[in-house]
Amino acid sequence: MMSPPRLLSTAMAAHLPLLPLLLFLFLVVHVPASHGNPAALLPTTYNDSMCSDSVTCGTVSISYPFYLSNGIRETANHSGYYYSCGYTDLEISCLDEGPNETPVIRLGGHDYTVKNIIYDSSTIILVDNDMLYDSARCPPTVSHNVTFDYKWLRYNSSSYDNLTFFFGCYSKPGDRVPPDFDKYQINCSGLPSPQGSPTSFVFTDEELGTAQDYKLASHCDENFTVPVQRDVVMEYEYMLARGGYVDVLKMGFELEWNRVTKEKDQCYRCEGSGGRCAYGQSKAFLGCLCSGRKVGNPECKRHGKNKTTIGSGHHSRTKTYIVASMSCLLFICLFALTIFFTCKNGSHPFEAKNEPRIESFLQKNEKLHPKRYTYMDVKRMTKSFAGKLGQGGFGAVYMGSLSDGRQVAVKMLNDTKADGEEFINEVASISRTSHVNVVTLLGFCSEGSKRALIYEYMPNGSLEKYAFNVNMNSENTLSWEKLFDIAIGIARGLEYLHRGCSTRIVHFDIKPHNILLDQDFCPKISDFGLAKLCLNKGSAISIGGARGTIGYIAPEVYSKQFGTVSSKSDVYSYGMMVLEMVGARDKNINAESESSSQYFPHWIYEHLDDYCISASEINGEITELVRKMIVVGLWCIQVIPTDRPSMTTVVEMLEGSTSTLELPPKVLLSL
Repeated sequence: MMSPPRLLSTAMAAHLPLLPLLLFLFLVVHVPASHGNPAALLPTTYNDSMCSDSVTCGTVSISYPFYLSNGIRETANHSGYYYSCGYTDLEISCLDEGPNETPVIRLGGHDYTVKNIIYDSSTIILVDNDMLYDSARCPPTVSHNVTFDYKWLRYNSSSYDNLTFFFGCYSKPGDRVPPDFDKYQINCSGLPSPQGSPTSFVFTDEELGTAQDYKLASHCDENFTVPVQRDVVMEYEYMLARGGYVDVLKMGFELEWNRVTKEKDQCYRCEGSGGRCAYGQSKAFLGCLCSGRKVGNPECKRHGKNKTTIGSGHHSRTKTYIVASMSCLLFICLFALTIFFTCKNGSHPFEAKNEPRIESFLQKNEKLHPKRYTYMDVKRMTKSFAGKLGQGGFGAVYMGSLSDGRQVAVKMLNDTKADGEEFINEVASISRTSHVNVVTLLGFCSEGSKRALIYEYMPNGSLEKYAFNVNMNSENTLSWEKLFDIAIGIARGLEYLHRGCSTRIVHFDIKPHNILLDQDFCPKISDFGLAKLCLNKGSAISIGGARGTIGYIAPEVYSKQFGTVSSKSDVYSYGMMVLEMVGARDKNINAESESSSQYFPHWIYEHLDDYCISASEINGEITELVRKMIVVGLWCIQVIPTDRPSMTTVVEMLEGSTSTLELPPKVLLSL
């Protein structure tokens, strides 16, 4: 019979998801009740000079929701925390004095001069300080991308464009600048520049496709994308590389600030009642700053019956402290129980699963990821998602086109994991790659819960359409030569991912659906939602549970008894796919034959020679191709990871002669 403590533990573990919910309900109910006024950190009254209607810095008028840095005040408990009359990230510093007085805002760790604030359209115009104070230098002083928190700011989609700069290009011996690149090359004639400085280029968004066609980023030391005003770019379009970029950058770029519009939001209620929102430096709403220097919670209330209670007298404070103490004690107990049972059941209670994790990732990797689009841009390029190309494991894919006319495939990610793991995996993985057999990521969108990935368009769809459709007609049947070329292309792409790029990448979901074919049937590996990055060559990989697609998952991925998870797991998936390509291509296999009821790798091992001759219709060259694919596939699906070849060896086997290929021991095929 189970003891009462054991029974209690089991019951609580069974209802584990309720504990975080109880903790949340406790915070909602008890924390506000125990503190009586806004977040208990704000004073009962405030200095209304911090909420003045307007302050001028230089020629710019600054008013709510912007605020000057000298208007920040310390909270009531003098604990080193501060609050502002305005949105946290809209803090402006007024530098220098007199005619040199300059308003400056800091975004993503960099300073930008505020040229103007247009309150009617909620627009602010900014210029990078590096460009203002060192604009004569050539190549230009562009050393970072523009990053900011989308909670408060966003690009103005109607006036927003980009310039992309490539620096330190074609500096190695023997490097040659592609033909017709003269118009993009920055001309430093007559401008101060470092002696012998390497070649640099500048492209507009519409011209960027040319740079991507030549894989320009792989020939340059670094590249940065800078927002600019679209109408200014059009004015200087034909003289950008000859110094016009300086004027375009000095004109700055526009951002819009996000007005709070959600009725349930505390700041919305505050502003609706005539107050101004007070935010802490952690971006948390602390209270409502009202007329008469009063503090509301969460809104300003009228005098009389609805007069705001700020807290009065010693008795009120004593009662508050008692309630607060009891609430804190209960909170600690409930919090400890939550941590204990969550950890006991293998979860991670402190794992961040929200939008800030994605923004933090994008800021830390700003030099890697491609152009960022707004959700409105995505709707525009897909014509409001009119043409659906297909449905993948992580979301639907739509047809789209960029402003320069290039066709793209836009994948809208499902919010299957609140921490955005699929999105981060794809951007982190593909942004590090540049290979003919890996799909190119042209851009992305991350706006609240809306996440999209924008890829080059593959007109021939996926390999599954041609090699694995039971109802395929002669038009969809690929020749053995074409299938062999596709198999080699995929192998080269995997070899590059495993050892050719700066950070080793293991895909974990190699299957026909994730192999895309361009207009020439060149294969490209796609869908990196399950990928893992590995810094050390040959190291084991830690994964949280099995990942991949049934039928292609390596044995060690779902059971440690077979060995450690590594890049050899991709080798197994590749082998299964190649064998499936061989089996699906041959229409001479009768559905009622022995091969249909037996595990195909076992069957093909027993009938290898007969199968190759039958499939190739007694064509010697085709027989050799088919035999290569089968033998390589059988080696790749060895049960023990160390018995499988690396993808480098696979490429060598496919490109070599069949006379040197030996069959693996059959016993290793038994699973």
